[in-house]
Amino acid sequence: MPVSQDTVSDWMSRFAESMREHRDELVRLDTAIGDGDHGTNMDRGMRKALERLGAQEQSDAGTVLKTVAMALVSSVGGAAGPLYGTLFLQMGTALAGKKEVDLQDYVAAWQKGVQGVQARGKAQAGDKTMVDALLPALQALEGASDLDSALQDAAAAAEQGMRDTIPLVARKGRASYLGERARDHQDPGATSTYYLFQTAAEALAR
Repeated sequence: MPVSQDTVSDWMSRFAESMREHRDELVRLDTAIGDGDHGTNMDRGMRKALERLGAQEQSDAGTVLKTVAMALVSSVGGAAGPLYGTLFLQMGTALAGKKEVDLQDYVAAWQKGVQGVQARGKAQAGDKTMVDALLPALQALEGASDLDSALQDAAAAAEQGMRDTIPLVARKGRASYLGERARDHQDPGATSTYYLFQTAAEALAR
């Protein structure tokens, strides 16, 4: 079953709802090792994204993601806006002109998106950032044989990557200033990234 333009729109709606639902959790996680605004910023940014999606017709799957990217960059402060904006912009560029997306297209879009995030944030695996959820999820996508299992496996891998940030000492972002005190805290960016993959799987299942 291909990913359609409507599926991508539904995914973004579900992600926005997830950011609203988990806003306080993300604030709590970010308060422990960062500025404390990750949940508030992501909720506000995705609300703005839905407003923009509703205000103009989207021509294809790539345009949906680009619209979300622009909304996040313009309305979200801190690192989240530029990083999520880059992720969605690179994915949107890779899917430009596509109303339906097969597994190969989808994996290629995620590859471009993750590369963009890493180039922007200079983060690698083990740095205690959203990359620790993105990379294992991408590996799961690359090893999948069909879209449905790809998204389920990617969500599970992102969840494990999220949990694996707990014992890490941060090497990037504000959390890196804490040194050993950042240990035993789950990274908020990896957590929102897990919800991104979780909602993608839910949207395709629908």
